[in-house]
Amino acid sequence: MKILLINKSATQGGAAVAAFRLFEALKKHGVEVNLLVQDSAKSELGVHSLSNSFKGKQRSFGKFVAERVSFLPFEKDKSVRYTFSPAASGENIVNHPLVQEADVIHLHWINHGFLSLKGLNRIFKLGKPIVWTMHDMWPFTGGCHYSGSCFEYVESCGNCPFLKKPSDKDLSYRILKHKHKIWEDANLNMVTCSNWLRNLALDSTLLKSKPVISIPNPINTDLFKPLDFKECRKRFKLPIRKKLILFGAANSSEPRKGIKYLLEALAYIKQNHTEWNDKMELVVFGKTDKQLLDSFPYKTHNLKFIKSKTDLIKLYNAADAFVLPSLQDNLPNTVMESLACGTPVVAFNVGGVPELIQHNKTGYLANVKDSDALAKGMISVLEHQNIDELQTEARDFVLKNYANAVVAEQYHKLYNKVLNNK
Repeated sequence: MKILLINKSATQGGAAVAAFRLFEALKKHGVEVNLLVQDSAKSELGVHSLSNSFKGKQRSFGKFVAERVSFLPFEKDKSVRYTFSPAASGENIVNHPLVQEADVIHLHWINHGFLSLKGLNRIFKLGKPIVWTMHDMWPFTGGCHYSGSCFEYVESCGNCPFLKKPSDKDLSYRILKHKHKIWEDANLNMVTCSNWLRNLALDSTLLKSKPVISIPNPINTDLFKPLDFKECRKRFKLPIRKKLILFGAANSSEPRKGIKYLLEALAYIKQNHTEWNDKMELVVFGKTDKQLLDSFPYKTHNLKFIKSKTDLIKLYNAADAFVLPSLQDNLPNTVMESLACGTPVVAFNVGGVPELIQHNKTGYLANVKDSDALAKGMISVLEHQNIDELQTEARDFVLKNYANAVVAEQYHKLYNKVLNNK
């Protein structure tokens, strides 16, 4: 049984992290697996990039630009530029040896110039079983990755809030109609990382007749594990005696990441829990502009991008709590990583997040957009009477549900099933 995982990248983005972790987990499980990507900074046996050469990189960049340019006449404004993918341009990979040899083709995140709708149709027409792990809503919408409060995808899309001129038969309607023709006869076996996304997919007009199951992303619990917090703080020159709240996002200015509510929550603590004013500090990583950093009401340590996995693990271990104010999310890698390191997580009760966090056992779940509740969650974790128990529960929950062997076995069973059904 030869399995081919396909993802835009092996390194950039949450889906890339999840796909590469699954690749490693399957290898360790004894599955013959390869990972095909458009671009990669990884040099690892079994990872194959279409853009290894200079010409390949130029071609891939050209596909990305063409895909983005095709959307420019339709986008409402710059804020939605990367939240909607028309899949108008992409690579033709059907003749790639790995695609031809594969018994099962396992798609992950394929947008931004990697695979177009035309390219997907070519793959589907090979007649091979397709497993598709959805890392967002794009496989069943008319182009958006997260629909927010819009549910047009349930019937036909149209009147899209991401478009400059929404109408009954706008770009989203036409894309969904095109997808329907391609998806209809394809041997699709859809996987969601969370039950939340599965329920949305089953309500959609595109996937309501397709098999959709939920399998979480895996994590290497031999790497992401508890470490001595004092040593970890020394690595980043962080204070030993302060309580540290950790926040991180690839782009914290994206509205979906909910930074507005984190700022309000911290302001609430500053005003209503003055006993913490000299005891608590903030640690931030990822892309965060200076103006935003200056607006935090507590002393903030800006660590920017953490490139080393070892440093990332130490950073989770250096924190007393990790906060995720996202307004819509699937199954965030950051939450799983933090819990695996024994660091409790405070987050809004949205998307697949409550499947990761057990309220008052491994962290705290606040009502969505309730800044005061988010603040109370941070205080609750910091003042927890038995923090060791909270940390142990967090770690044990990940070991039981998301460890590499647990997830690899679920996928192995799925591959056998789709091959037998073929």
